[in-house]
Amino acid sequence: MFYWRATVPAAGPGGAAVELAFTSRGAARGRGPYAGLNLGGHVGDDPGVVEANRRRLAAALGVPRRRLLFLDQVHGRTVVQASGPWETEPPQGDGAVTAVPGLALGVLVADCVPLLLHDARAGVVAAVHAGRPGMMAGIATEAVRRMRGLGAHDVHAVVGPSVCARCYEVPAELAEAAAAVSPASAARSWSGTPAVDVAAGAIEQLAAEGVAVQRIPGCTREHDDLYSYRRDGTTGRFAGVIVLRRRPQGLG
Repeated sequence: MFYWRATVPAAGPGGAAVELAFTSRGAARGRGPYAGLNLGGHVGDDPGVVEANRRRLAAALGVPRRRLLFLDQVHGRTVVQASGPWETEPPQGDGAVTAVPGLALGVLVADCVPLLLHDARAGVVAAVHAGRPGMMAGIATEAVRRMRGLGAHDVHAVVGPSVCARCYEVPAELAEAAAAVSPASAARSWSGTPAVDVAAGAIEQLAAEGVAVQRIPGCTREHDDLYSYRRDGTTGRFAGVIVLRRRPQGLG
């Protein structure tokens, strides 16, 4: 179920632990191009299977299903604040931030960059979907800004697996436009054609904000245990998920 999973321990008295994870395809109920733990509800898979997979993920994270929150992702730079389970349909946006313990914030990807951000001492976390349009729009910077608005000071980021620059060939004008925003995103594909390193661009933006970054290796197009739109076209979605755990009783 998990490609990578880790826990950041509580930072000092009153701090809260943070759990972070990136899912894999694994073995689940999906079939055909969605085989495995497809969590994407907008890609043509059976809605009942997707919901069963989401319930399975919530159980593995130890949260009620209604507290596992996904977004209506639109490749923008909107970061929404979550104060509890969504009251109706998920809001449009490509990032979510919260200071509420026990909410699991999730973003769905199949080549785009999942970012998990946290300040364990302040008790603020965020999950961000950074595709090329979102990276160019500065969603990573916006997420850090929103976290600081909730009291975060020492923000750390974990950058999950995504399509690597060698596998992300684009027209020259798109590569040039991305490099104009984040020079670190300039790259070449396996065949020497213009490419974009979306993860490097997002990391550059995070570093400019003083954010400490950990990168989890893995190219979605090259790794069969991850969904990849570039590789397969019709396919599922895996997730980056972050949970702010409740503070210990009597502290904070």
